[in-house]
Amino acid sequence: MTVTTLIATRKSPLALKQTAMVRACLAEKLPEQRFDNLELNTKVDERLNWSLEKRGGIGLFTKELEEALIERRAELAIHSAKDMPTVLPEGLAIAGYLSRARVNDVLVHRKDSPNPQIIASSSPRRQVQVGLLYPDAKWTTIRGNVGTRLRKIAGGECEASLLAAAGLDRLNITAFEGLEFIELSVEQVVPAPGQAAIAVQCRTEDLSKYKDLFCNETKLAVTLEKAFLKRLGSGCQIPVGAYYNKNTFQIYHPKVGHRTFEITLMAIDQVEHEVDVIMEQLRII
Repeated sequence: MTVTTLIATRKSPLALKQTAMVRACLAEKLPEQRFDNLELNTKVDERLNWSLEKRGGIGLFTKELEEALIERRAELAIHSAKDMPTVLPEGLAIAGYLSRARVNDVLVHRKDSPNPQIIASSSPRRQVQVGLLYPDAKWTTIRGNVGTRLRKIAGGECEASLLAAAGLDRLNITAFEGLEFIELSVEQVVPAPGQAAIAVQCRTEDLSKYKDLFCNETKLAVTLEKAFLKRLGSGCQIPVGAYYNKNTFQIYHPKVGHRTFEITLMAIDQVEHEVDVIMEQLRII
């Protein structure tokens, strides 16, 4: 009899889509195993009046899923990598990442507001970098899943907001009545560390079963980005961007602005040295 392996996931449409993508990967790599969802409510999804900025942001979307791993109610958990803290709970590890999607942020604005004056985002990273493009804009917040936020923009709760291109792509959203979508380049707005990567988490004791199944290129990139963030002592409520791709590491930090470094990253054991070199050049802590 085949034992079903449970995968912890949030219940939002995007979370379920990302979990389905992981399950498809696992079905191809481990065809003899059966996988099913353990769909969980999280406090941050239920309490839409919470201010993510005031509550620190990082780890809020992962806590209940990680508890399911620790309590052995699930064997795997699926997260958006950018939501994960730089230090994992004891006994848990990252098994790997799916191949990364489009990393850009997308400015979604009402068609009658091509130069938006009220932009909604709880992300300091987005506020600071997009604020350079729209210096006269005022900032507010809206909460909810992708569809909810699009309806709120269209309904006039704000003139614009920022969404991750990867999430829009995964949900097959290319248009919405009354709204215009503008992709912002990485040179304009450096993404959050781990943005557009889907992380597969497991207990450390199970790591050997899964660690070679996923995308090594994405693992190298996200590991560098998160190591840089960790060295700053920062979470997603600090306005830091970091993105590694094809030997180029782009960062944004309010003390130094946008900076680019050429790095040839071949193995995980290079990461800490490369971060040492970057921090020595930046001298920001």
